[in-house]
Amino acid sequence: MLNDRIRQDFIDILNEELRPAMGCTEPIALAYASAKARAVLGVEPARIVAKCSGNIIKNVRCVRIPNSDGMTGVEAACTLGAIAGNPDSNMEVLEGVTHEGLKKTVDFLENGFCELEFLESSIPLHFIIELYSGEDFVSVEVRYSHTNIVKIIKNADVLFMAEDLKEITEIADRSELSIDNIYDFAETTDINVIRSFTDRQINCNMAIAERGMRGDYGVGIGKAILEAYPKSTFTSMRAYAASASEARMEGCDMPVIITSGSGNQGITSTVPVIVYAREMGIDEERMHRALIFSSLLTVYQKEYIGKLSAFCGAVSAACAAGAAITYMIGGTLTQIKDTVDNTLADVPGIICDGAKASCAAKISSALDAAMLAHSLAMKGKAYASNTGILQNDTGDTISCVGHIGRVGMQPTDREIVKIMIR
Repeated sequence: MLNDRIRQDFIDILNEELRPAMGCTEPIALAYASAKARAVLGVEPARIVAKCSGNIIKNVRCVRIPNSDGMTGVEAACTLGAIAGNPDSNMEVLEGVTHEGLKKTVDFLENGFCELEFLESSIPLHFIIELYSGEDFVSVEVRYSHTNIVKIIKNADVLFMAEDLKEITEIADRSELSIDNIYDFAETTDINVIRSFTDRQINCNMAIAERGMRGDYGVGIGKAILEAYPKSTFTSMRAYAASASEARMEGCDMPVIITSGSGNQGITSTVPVIVYAREMGIDEERMHRALIFSSLLTVYQKEYIGKLSAFCGAVSAACAAGAAITYMIGGTLTQIKDTVDNTLADVPGIICDGAKASCAAKISSALDAAMLAHSLAMKGKAYASNTGILQNDTGDTISCVGHIGRVGMQPTDREIVKIMIR
């Protein structure tokens, strides 16, 4: 049984991680920092310089920005944030973009007043936004997490400096995250506490899934999945999750409740669980508990990998969703762990080549692996430990996969960025 301190730590984690965001989080992070810099500058900038790490460039280059009339790219995200964004809205910074603000943004970009510079950094999520107007200059630096501003400079004055520039300054203690503790938390926490998080996930993430299922975005992957596969609950799970991602990647202005800094991870860890529960007639309280299980398991896996890497985050989130479904239908703790191991034995190598519409297809593929893993686990079948990267303990397997994502795939990440920039 969890003690009160650990339970509160997990609530704090959920408060930090499950936040609303409009659009892909990387361009929105650039827009937020640019809006913040504009507020400090006090006037519209005459010039913007965006210095971005490779992973930021990779995840902004192809994805459409909400309320931008289909714009893509670092320059568009920064300019729209600086001219028409509201920093008080955090990751929904572009929700109030006006026609006038959009027109000013287009003019600014056509005149080449925003420049992109490659930032040589060992930190995957790292960027510096510089705004200029006459003799005035403002710089806002972000590291490790999308809204983690570590430094603000105006002219010669340092207005803000984080105490620790070496690592992300998350408040909630994550040291007690484990499958066993996540299971206990999901099972024993007051349902009203859980629903304070999961109600928003259901409302927001299913709303954008429904929007995506109309087929108005990208290749219309939701409809394509329904047409390509026999009708089943599993087909619906993949279709709705993929369509939500596709809508988001293609610029839909509806918010998503993100997980570990990613809307796609928020979608993948929740939408399949909701669809499964509704189609299979699962008790509503059980569904809410499974959603919180899935969210915490996603965070647990991503703690080892980091916010950005060459490792596709959909794998971690789909793995969590599969395990949450095992939990939701009464699977044992052993079967839950076997679902995780079976998934990570199958698809731990999907690369992240940036945010874009085809992320939706990767979500579908990752869910395919997760549900196969779930099915095997429910039959008492699991891949043997000490084969490949699987360890005796599932937590050790998660940490090994995380090490591959964070450290082992760094050269892969660099080559992906080189190809995209070239």
